[in-house]
Amino acid sequence: MIYDLTIIGGGPGGAAAGVYASRKRLKTVFITKDWLGQSNVSEKIENWVGTIAISGLELSHSLEKHVKAYAEGIIDFKENEGCTRIEKKGDSFVVTTNKGSYETKTVLITSGSRRRALEIPGAAEYENKGLTYCATCDGPLYSDQDVVVVGGGNAGFESAAQLLAYCKSVTLLSRSDFKADPGTIEKVLQNPKMKAIANAIPKAVKGDTFVTSFIYTDTASNTDIELPVTGVFVEVGSIPNTDFVADLVQRDKYNHIVVDPRTQMTSVPGIWAAGDATDGLYHQNNIAAGDAVKALEDIYLYIHTK
Repeated sequence: MIYDLTIIGGGPGGAAAGVYASRKRLKTVFITKDWLGQSNVSEKIENWVGTIAISGLELSHSLEKHVKAYAEGIIDFKENEGCTRIEKKGDSFVVTTNKGSYETKTVLITSGSRRRALEIPGAAEYENKGLTYCATCDGPLYSDQDVVVVGGGNAGFESAAQLLAYCKSVTLLSRSDFKADPGTIEKVLQNPKMKAIANAIPKAVKGDTFVTSFIYTDTASNTDIELPVTGVFVEVGSIPNTDFVADLVQRDKYNHIVVDPRTQMTSVPGIWAAGDATDGLYHQNNIAAGDAVKALEDIYLYIHTK
């Protein structure tokens, strides 16, 4: 059979798309390795609209439950499957996974991204025990505490700006000179609780049950400095999960899929993308869901007016 739509990815974007696909009666195959988005590791999410506070795991279960509530007879779920390739076949596409292949009229890619890990001693051990990759999700948990932000780009300074609303102090460490926009740097550094250190090479995370300090090397003096902190926020980049369309759609220099922000359509008619896999300016759960809904509206019109 030929599906109307293939959705790839089970995070907030994929879930939102699945709900809309069901309501619009689009025969859909939903491909996902799991239902666990990046926020799954967060103990408390306070910015998911409509819910005052929810854990990442609870959010994942809620999204899955919502999609499946409307899906009977409309969506075929292919769980524990990962997409490996998408190919054009006449007016349709063939989506290949590690377990099979599916022919489809349209495709929506919501495959997300994965955080670039901080690879120093203690980082893996204290992940979710004081070390986190999401200031938006976890910042409020560190109210009145001293924290470190690792990363000197826009993401690092923007995370620091968020944390300044909660934390006692924020120290930002950058391996080289700061790479954020000058205006952003100037504005963030005006806060008396903020300190930024360039040419600081991360060396180790220390703690007992939770993080107690962060060690970096000052390259100017070649000395190690230990900062007593209870939180470490890592912003050293992310890697979009888009390798399976590398030869098909246009991607930017960071391998994000380039989309039309009005419709979320890619450079290939019939393929849309939403969320962290795209070149959108901002990447958050609510934005991924909204982008996917926007795409579904356009997909429905594409199928029924083509």
